[in-house]
Amino acid sequence: MLSAFTRVLRPLHMLLFAFAAVFLSACELDFGGTGPVVNTKAPIPVALLVPFGSEQDNNDVLATSLQNAAQLAVTDLDGIKIDLRIYPTSGTAAGASDAAIKAANEGAKIILGPVFADAANAAGAAVATRGLSVLSFSNNTEVAGGNVFVLGHTFENTANRLVSYAASKGLGNVLVVHAKNLTGEIGRKAVQAAAQNASATYTGAASYEFSQQGVITAVREIAQQARDTDTNSIIFASDTAGALPILAQLLPENGIKPSEIKFMGLTRWDIPTQTLSLTGLQGGWFALPDPSLSGSFRDRYSSAYGRAPHPLAGIAYDGIAAIGALASAGKSDAFSRENLTQKSGFAGVNGVFRLLPDGTNERAMAVVEIENNQVKVIDPAPRTFGTAGF
Repeated sequence: MLSAFTRVLRPLHMLLFAFAAVFLSACELDFGGTGPVVNTKAPIPVALLVPFGSEQDNNDVLATSLQNAAQLAVTDLDGIKIDLRIYPTSGTAAGASDAAIKAANEGAKIILGPVFADAANAAGAAVATRGLSVLSFSNNTEVAGGNVFVLGHTFENTANRLVSYAASKGLGNVLVVHAKNLTGEIGRKAVQAAAQNASATYTGAASYEFSQQGVITAVREIAQQARDTDTNSIIFASDTAGALPILAQLLPENGIKPSEIKFMGLTRWDIPTQTLSLTGLQGGWFALPDPSLSGSFRDRYSSAYGRAPHPLAGIAYDGIAAIGALASAGKSDAFSRENLTQKSGFAGVNGVFRLLPDGTNERAMAVVEIENNQVKVIDPAPRTFGTAGF
């Protein structure tokens, strides 16, 4: 368990939160928001930017899964034809910038992808003056804005869902535990904002150096802080490849009983599934897309391609579904900012979602509990906006 920090890993949420400063940010550029003129009666050129060519096997697996999911979504569109064009990015910001420019020069009306935050920022900046929107697969809200939207599941979404549900159950005194790094800081801000949104009590943040010894050293102080602040919910920003297994073991050993203080997570505790067997996380809560919808997508994808999809694949499907829904209205400004951010949102294989004017998103999520090493839905994902759970 304690060896997680000794390996060089890029777990799911870190994969997306990877961020490097780019000299010219897309959100700093003037993007009018009218979008390109679209002929919805002809095949619509859509660029898909994926991390092929990085010489990293995991990136090729991810790219293949995203491409397959997007193509599956194209076949599901009714009456709308999409000319899906694949552009490799090499998994880099420079590669994404070059791919975006090439896509724009070849007539793309909208860009889907890329994955990594720095690549999404670079792609957006490269085509902002061309009037093209970038629907990236990132969940890093730091790069959202201007012509860049993030489609990924964000910490903000998860924190809002968990904190509001916890508050409704009398567990609204929330402490966030996070690493002293960029991901941890984003998680801290998300929980603090969620507490304010839900009229819950933010009891503070407890942090640790992102190392094995750093976590072990901090555990006693974290436990004391939870007791001193009358905390009844602790939200962890880390995942299994980070500090989560250590915290789940050592906090109970230091008097923080999960039966008395609810443990919750900003990350998916079912990825990898071994996390579900951690003793300290039994009874803990986390959020995930509507299991019935995402399960159906996994089955269809596996049937079509002979293997299970990457956990991010459904986001690519959702992107095409949104593009198809907008095009189906037959408007020449189908991909304008106003249309992209329509309040009714879109239906995807991860549930309903909508893009917000600031480039972030709002997604329906279910609250689940770990019970006997299994996932149990305790509050279903809403199926429409304006209902409980949003």
